[in-house]
Amino acid sequence: MAINTVADSLVAAGDVYASDDDPELVRQALPFALKTIESLLAEQPENRKLLLAACRGFAQYSYAFVDTEADSLENVDYRAALEERERALKLYLRARDYGLRSLELESPGIGRRLEVAPETALAAFGVDEVPLLYWTGAAWGGAISLGKDRPELMADLPAVRALIERTLELDPDYDLGAAHSVMIVLEALPEAMGGSPQRARDHFEQAVALSRGLSAGPYVTLAKQVSVPAQDWREFQQLLEQALEIDPDREPSLRLMNLIVQDQARTLLGEIEELFLDYPEEPAEESQ
Repeated sequence: MAINTVADSLVAAGDVYASDDDPELVRQALPFALKTIESLLAEQPENRKLLLAACRGFAQYSYAFVDTEADSLENVDYRAALEERERALKLYLRARDYGLRSLELESPGIGRRLEVAPETALAAFGVDEVPLLYWTGAAWGGAISLGKDRPELMADLPAVRALIERTLELDPDYDLGAAHSVMIVLEALPEAMGGSPQRARDHFEQAVALSRGLSAGPYVTLAKQVSVPAQDWREFQQLLEQALEIDPDREPSLRLMNLIVQDQARTLLGEIEELFLDYPEEPAEESQ
C-alpha cells in the first residue's frame, strides 16, 4: 500500500517538474527521484505506474539535461560532447526498456512482434495506454537519433514509428501534440529510410496548432532536423526567433521545457555561421 501511494505521488510529480521555472533546480532534483523510482521497482517490478514514471522520467532527463548538454559542448570540448552523447544514449535506452517492460505486462511478446510485424503489433492497445506508447516511442527515438551509426538501433526505426503512429491514431492531441514533434524527427530522416521533409513540415504545423503556438519545441526541432540539412539559414533563423518569442509563462505545463528549448535556440543561433556554408557575413545588409 505504501509503495502504491508513493508511486502515485511520483507519477504526479512529473507535472510539478514540468511547470517549474528553474531548470537547474530540476536538473539536480531529478536523479534522486529517478533512483527512488528504481528502488521501488526493485520491490514491485510489475508496478506499471512506476514503469511509466521511469520511462518518462529517464527520457525527459536525458533530453533536457544530457543530450542538450552534449550539443552545447560540441564546439567547446568535442570529446566531452561525445561522452555526454553516449550517456544520453544509455539513458534513452534505459527509459525505453522500462516502457517495453510495461508493454510486455499488458501484452506478452509485444517486443518480438514489434520487431517482426510493427504495423500490426499495437492494434490491441487502447487509449488508456497512450502515455506509455508515446514515452516508449519517444525514448527509443531519442536513442536512435544519437545512434545513427549503429545498425542494430537503426533497424528499430519501424518499431518507433509504429509506437508514435499508434499514439496519433488513438489521441492526436496527446500532451499538446507531442507525438507530432517526435514525427518531425522521424520524417526528417533521409527518404531512403522512410523520411519526407514535407511530412515533417506537416507534423510541425500540427504540433504548433495543437500547442496553440505556445511550445518552443516544434520550432527548434524543425530548425535542427530540416532547415540545417536543407541549408536554409533564413528558415532556420526565423524558426529559432519564433521559439524565443514564446512566453514560457503562458502555458505552465510547458514552462520548464520551453526554458530549456529556448536555451537551445540561443545556442543554435550563435552557431549559425558554422552550420550554414552560404550564411552571409552581413545578413542584415542583404535584407535592406
